[in-house]
Amino acid sequence: MIRAYIIAAVTADGFIARDEKHSAFWTSKDDKKRFVELTKRAGVVVMGSTTYATLPRPLKERVNIVYTRDKKFEGAETTQKTPADLLAELESRGFKEVAICGGSKIYTMFMKANVVDRVFLTIEPLVFGKGISLFNEELTHKLILVSASQGENGALLLEYKVDHVGSPRTA
Repeated sequence: MIRAYIIAAVTADGFIARDEKHSAFWTSKDDKKRFVELTKRAGVVVMGSTTYATLPRPLKERVNIVYTRDKKFEGAETTQKTPADLLAELESRGFKEVAICGGSKIYTMFMKANVVDRVFLTIEPLVFGKGISLFNEELTHKLILVSASQGENGALLLEYKVDHVGSPRTA
């Protein structure tokens, strides 16, 4: 079965960005290195159109899939499929892992669909005061800490397993 995981970085006060136009490149070297390793290992990244628009170009050596209703993006496939349907399609194409890369609407959609297996979260030693939260709706999911390490600049690199007991995974 295909594994889907969220990759996100948040400030110490819990924000993934200042606003919708904020570049995704505000994080530490350690976070960027982990992001590249995980997304290249998966071979496919999924994100919303707002997040994709903050990138200077498609992510190389990865299939870029963007959720959008009406836009086309150079270098990316677009979709409106449910998370379960998208994962089934990607599995049929031979993928074993999928990296969910934001933003908060996409993170929320995949968590609500109960298809996320892992959450790779970097907590950066920075505060924005206000901004965009990791999730944009109320959710309740138990996470089990798998690993924790500290980066050079004091960032915390966390890996959680999503505990699906009580909220079975939908296919």
